[in-house]
Amino acid sequence: MKNKGIIGSIIAIAVILIGVFAYQMGSRQTTSSATTDSSELQTVGILQFISHPSLDQIKDGVVDGLKDAGYVDGENIKIEYLNGQGDQSKLDTMSQQLISKNSDVLVGVATPAAKALANATSDIPVVMGAISDPVGSGLVKSLEEPGNNVTGLNNLSPVNQQIELAKELLPEAKTVGMIYSSSEENSLAQIARAEKKAADEGYTVNKYAISSSNEISQITQQAAGENDFLYIPQDNIIANAFDTLVQEADKAKIPVFVSVDNMVKQGGVATVGQNQYQMGIETGKIAAEMLAGADPAKTPVTVIDTGDTIINETKAAELGITIPDNLKNKAELVEGD
Repeated sequence: MKNKGIIGSIIAIAVILIGVFAYQMGSRQTTSSATTDSSELQTVGILQFISHPSLDQIKDGVVDGLKDAGYVDGENIKIEYLNGQGDQSKLDTMSQQLISKNSDVLVGVATPAAKALANATSDIPVVMGAISDPVGSGLVKSLEEPGNNVTGLNNLSPVNQQIELAKELLPEAKTVGMIYSSSEENSLAQIARAEKKAADEGYTVNKYAISSSNEISQITQQAAGENDFLYIPQDNIIANAFDTLVQEADKAKIPVFVSVDNMVKQGGVATVGQNQYQMGIETGKIAAEMLAGADPAKTPVTVIDTGDTIINETKAAELGITIPDNLKNKAELVEGD
């Protein structure tokens, strides 16, 4: 009887040991499988030029646009995100970092970031995230046939409508001061268009170029003293210091007309602006096409050249600007932050 008890105990222990061994092997296989799956995820590298609300919204839109197309970070893709904080040397280094992470698609948020990525690789698809002048900046050969490894979204700001809006809100104005960054190609292209339209509308145009955000305060003081209103293009350097510009313009009681939707809430009077987040979503969908195997050289650049009328009702009242009823009926009226 004792021998039978000992034998039973041995069998029980053996069964337990076999179970533990089987469990451990299964766990190892599961872990190994998970590791393999993770390593096989496609990678999207996102490089952002600088932090400010407009570009942050575009970046968020890119992630959600990918998700809308069925590509979810951590599930079937891996997103690597880097921000150059306005430093060109960082953009170049970060481009190489994203390439070294075996990115399958690269997304550049703003022209400097897209150019840094395009300069770093001629093989990996590069998707432009809301670029104002992709042909003029040398990123693509044409909007219809980009020709190389770069395609994406061209946000062509509705400059003519913006100047017409300023004329409707300020019918007595004669002079406009245009403040822009001398180092931003997208800004230069937009200012050229705005200057022509303003001249056609009978305005005297005064232009003020800045080389860094440190000059914003002084240049705005000068421009506010010499013009009836100010016009600001899509400009990342200015966007990063827009609060300072608005503070100086407010001191002089000078209206600021902007080109980006969220800048109206930040203190601009009005714009015909494009939704930055929505442009990010469209950019993300283009990135999804590249992940699925589309050829960037043959994928036409998506052009968005319309916008919505947005007026800061609070700021208009502060500056004594009367909003015509026809504009009130069609515009989105917002309050300042």
